[in-house]
Amino acid sequence: MLDSIPSFARLVAELAKFPGIGQKTATRLAFFVLRQATGEVEALAGAIRDLKQKVRFCSVCFNITEADPCPLCTDPGRDDRLLCVVEQPQDLIAIERSRSFRGRYHVLHGALSPLDGVGPEDLKVAELTARLGQGAVEEVLVATNFTVEGDATALYLSRLVRPLGIRVTRPAHCIPMGSDLEFVDDATVNRAVEGRREI
Repeated sequence: MLDSIPSFARLVAELAKFPGIGQKTATRLAFFVLRQATGEVEALAGAIRDLKQKVRFCSVCFNITEADPCPLCTDPGRDDRLLCVVEQPQDLIAIERSRSFRGRYHVLHGALSPLDGVGPEDLKVAELTARLGQGAVEEVLVATNFTVEGDATALYLSRLVRPLGIRVTRPAHCIPMGSDLEFVDDATVNRAVEGRREI
């Protein structure tokens, strides 16, 4: 029935592409958009357009930003001796929300997954090595997710970093196995970062 309304069906199809959004939820969201005032819908469309036009990756840490380098990389109050490596920008946001880390960041944009064809060359590992070669970093906190891929990435990075004479740590295991940092509550992330251990 909704196929007879092409613009509505197109919006449902586009919304259903979002992670975790199925056909029913996409249809509910499309009806919600339809009920909104024209100005609100235009504001949503403008926000999506601005996101694609203005947001890019920081050339230093690879977090999302509108200014390059990003505010975290230019903040003089951050400790250059500490570098936290995360899989995705969402993980960085989770750690920042916990207020437990005042160093710098490096976003890998994924984790090692040989079965999916993801190797070190597909991540920001070469850029990480280049940053570490500058000599300011004394500790690397590998805050990859506690999954098989995240643990494999942490082990790979520890073997890569340790020969450089840099301490390599991992958040404490108060974060449940198999969980993503972005979904863990702030207090748990805080305890995990403060209780980090060498790997």
